[in-house]
Amino acid sequence: MTANGRLDGTVALITGASSGIGEATARALAAEGATVVAAARRKDRLDALVADIADQGGTAHALEVDVTDQPAAAAAVDGVAAEHGRLDIVVNNAGVMLNGPIEGAPLDEWERMVDLNIKGLLYVAHAAVPHLLRAAEGEPRGVADLVNISSVAGRVARLGSGVYNLTKHGVGAFSESLRQEITERHVRVALIEPGAVATELASHQRAEIQAAFRKRFADREIMQATDIAETIAFVVTRPRRMAVNEVLIRPTEQQG
Repeated sequence: MTANGRLDGTVALITGASSGIGEATARALAAEGATVVAAARRKDRLDALVADIADQGGTAHALEVDVTDQPAAAAAVDGVAAEHGRLDIVVNNAGVMLNGPIEGAPLDEWERMVDLNIKGLLYVAHAAVPHLLRAAEGEPRGVADLVNISSVAGRVARLGSGVYNLTKHGVGAFSESLRQEITERHVRVALIEPGAVATELASHQRAEIQAAFRKRFADREIMQATDIAETIAFVVTRPRRMAVNEVLIRPTEQQG
C-alpha cells in the first residue's frame, strides 16, 4: 500500500476484475487505500486476486456476478453499498471484443457484445448512481467517481469491428450525457479509451480474427494492463475541484 493512502475510507467496485485491466485496477486502487470489491464471473480468479492484495497489505473482497443479468447486477451493486456502508468508485470494465466482417457475422457475437458492453454497463451504472451521489455528499472526499472503460474503437470506426465500434461509441455518448447530468453534484464520470493492450480481450475472438490481430501488432510494442490501471488511479485520485472526463491512450507505435 502506498504511503499516501489517497483513497483511504473509500469503497471501490470494479467489474471484469478477474483478469486484464480490471485485475490491475483492483490492485492499483487497493494500493491507494480503497476497500476494493472485485467483481466478475470467475470466482476462483477473484479469490486468488483478493488473497494477493491482502498479502500486499490491501483490502479486497470477491464478488461473483454476471452483470448482463440486470437483477443480479443491481443486487450486487446495492449489496456492496449495504455491506460496506458506502460506494465511492465504480469502474465499469467488463467487456468483450468479437470482431469480424459484418456480412455473415454470427449474430450471437453481436448479442454478446451488446449485452455486456452496453447493457451490462448500463445496469451497473443505473444501480450505482444513487450510491455515488450519496458518497459525494460527505467524507472522506466530497466527490465520487464512475469510470467507464471504452476503447479507441469508441472514437474511430474500423473495417471489421462494426458492432464493437457501435457498442463503444454508445458508451462514450452515454458517459458524456451522464457527466453533464451529475457533475455539479460532484460525481465525476470518466471515459477511458485504450488502444491495444496485452490482455485476454483479443483471445475471445474466432481464430482467424485473432490471427489478423496478432499480425497487425506483431512488430509493435503494445500497452500493459498496468498502464491503464495507473491512468484510472490517476483519474480517481484527483482533488475534488478537478474532473478528468476523457482519456484516449494508445501505444506509442499505434497509428489508428
